[in-house]
Amino acid sequence: MIKNIQRILIELANIHRFVMRFFREVFMPPYEFKEIVRQCYVVGWKSLPLISLTGFITGVVFTNQSRPSLAEFGATSWLPALISIAIIRALAPLVTALIASGKVGSQIGAELGSMKVTEQIDAMEVSGTNPFKFLVVSRVLATTISIPILSFYTAAVGLFGAFLSVNQNENTSFRVYFDQVFDAVTFLDVFSLVLKAVVFGFTIGIVGCYQGYHSSKGTEGVGKAANWAVVMSMFLVFVEEILIVQIIQAMRA
Repeated sequence: MIKNIQRILIELANIHRFVMRFFREVFMPPYEFKEIVRQCYVVGWKSLPLISLTGFITGVVFTNQSRPSLAEFGATSWLPALISIAIIRALAPLVTALIASGKVGSQIGAELGSMKVTEQIDAMEVSGTNPFKFLVVSRVLATTISIPILSFYTAAVGLFGAFLSVNQNENTSFRVYFDQVFDAVTFLDVFSLVLKAVVFGFTIGIVGCYQGYHSSKGTEGVGKAANWAVVMSMFLVFVEEILIVQIIQAMRA
């Protein structure tokens, strides 16, 4: 029991040092702009097909599930407002983060893990390159930048998918639908989307990099790094969702 507690405390200390080192390195030259842009391409652009499909399905399914409940009260005219609030406040950043956790988090964990076990990171240190700045800082910044952009894109695709469902069933025009959508959205809703997406993106990047950077035991360690990167990032995303919702609710009061 004592050994387990010690192991947990040591792990927490290592995580704290890793995060603090990131914040030190991110402001110190040299700045790896080319690598950051390349990682943004990998994280953002290559995730678009999966994000597009997921966002579209989310909008359609949420609309179809919400319609019967509103129809019981004769309130189907409120459907565009309900959809916009749900997608922008919660679904867009959460769905984007979960998809990115599975796709990007595992990729970062496996990539850095394989570099660790094959001693490529040690070789970078010997050659005079700062591996932490080149490998970790660039990837964490890329996820922190890309996830908010992808979240707005997911919201747009989800709202469009919802429009197709609303248009098919209620014959609501494109202009009327989006007028109701934007009337229901407030600045605080957009702020909550951005805040969640930035925090989720940072979490996915830092967890994936930490698991990969500290992997060991050969190929088995690479698999564990990728697996734990996904599991821990998804778990932390839900924890952060709860905390941010409470903060936003306090701001609304």
